[in-house]
Order: sequence, then structure tokens, then C-alpha cells
Amino acid sequence: MSKFRSNGKREMPELNTSSLPDLIFSVLFFFMMVTSMREVELKVQFTTPQGTEIEKLVKKSLVSFIYIGQPTPQWRGKIGTGTRIQLNDKFAEVDAIHDYVAQERESMHEYDKPFMKVSMKIDKNTQMGIVTDVKQALRKAYALNIVYSASAKQKKNQ
Repeated sequence: MSKFRSNGKREMPELNTSSLPDLIFSVLFFFMMVTSMREVELKVQFTTPQGTEIEKLVKKSLVSFIYIGQPTPQWRGKIGTGTRIQLNDKFAEVDAIHDYVAQERESMHEYDKPFMKVSMKIDKNTQMGIVTDVKQALRKAYALNIVYSASAKQKKNQ
């Protein structure tokens, strides 16, 4: 009966930490897979207008963004203070929108292409002429599902 001790005291076994590094690397790998970094460096400033009928986008992987506004202070010395269009990480003209939409559409899966949306993040002080030109270019590129970004309207306390 060497397995049982007669004095009744049990010793606590040491904690086995040999699997701890595997667990830590598994958690690290999980976070690396599910975390997405900001892909676009904003080169234009915009303050979105306020709206009342706002819906949150469900599947953001189907959304391509077009930013319209004044350049940030670091770019104003190089390209001026006029309103600019940003597609991904570079400034572009209205003519480049067709190629941008085609490129974004090609990067999607075949079954996701009909659900592609173009979100326009536009400064609230931008003239409508530029917005109309962008909308016409999107129409020619058959990007007909357009979303306008807005912030929630602040309720006034009475």
C-alpha cells in the first residue's frame, strides 16, 4: 500500500506549464487573423453631414470607398486647397473612377459582385457639381448601388 499515505496530508502537484506557449501562440494567431488594419491613409478631410434615417452597413467587405473633400494640411502645399477625390491611397480624377470600380469588382468573389456597394464619404461643404460628376462616372461603370456616409443627427435637449 505504498500509494496511500497514512498521515492524511496530500501534497499539491506542480502546475504543468509546458502547453502554455502553444496556447499563447494560438491566441496570437487568432487575433492576427481576425484583426484588420486600416488599409487606406486618408489624404482628404471630410465632415460627414448629419442625417436622421441612418442604417449601418452589414458586410463591409462588399463596400468600396470614395472620399471627397479638401486635402489634409500636409498635402495642401503640394496640390492646393481645392476639393479632391481620393480612391484608395491616391488622389484621382473623375475619369479614373471607372477603372477603380472595375478593379474593386475583380477583387471580389464571383457571387459577391452583384452586392458591391460604393460608399461616398463627402465633406458637407463640397459643391454638388463634383458629386454629380462622380455619380455619373459610377453610373457609366455600372456601380449603381451607392451609399452616402452620414453621421447621426444630434438631438437637441429641450
